[in-house]
Amino acid sequence: MTKPKQRKLYYALALMGVALLGALCSGGYAQQPASTEIKIDNFSFTPATISVTAGTTITWINRDDIPHKVMGSNDEFKSKVLDTDEKFSYTFSKAGTYSYFCSLHPKMTGQIVVR
Repeated sequence: MTKPKQRKLYYALALMGVALLGALCSGGYAQQPASTEIKIDNFSFTPATISVTAGTTITWINRDDIPHKVMGSNDEFKSKVLDTDEKFSYTFSKAGTYSYFCSLHPKMTGQIVVR
């Protein structure tokens, strides 16, 4: 191989390495969406307050013996009535603080902080 061809190959490989390293370091390479679960049990949300990054999907699962309905305080999200072991998921795409409650039992409250 001639020197100019070797040099071009070297630069091409170097650029590919830099691009790959940048993707790996930024977390942008094969990154999976975040998700977390909030348990509904004994008339409470556990954890009651949670902090997540934008793009995280929260899943509420009713482990109580009675139905519950998750609802954002500003109507950002709303589940159907959840019977025992039923789930509701919502993806939080924007930063902010989201308060929520059980519309069947309004004293049950929780909060999602999205960074």
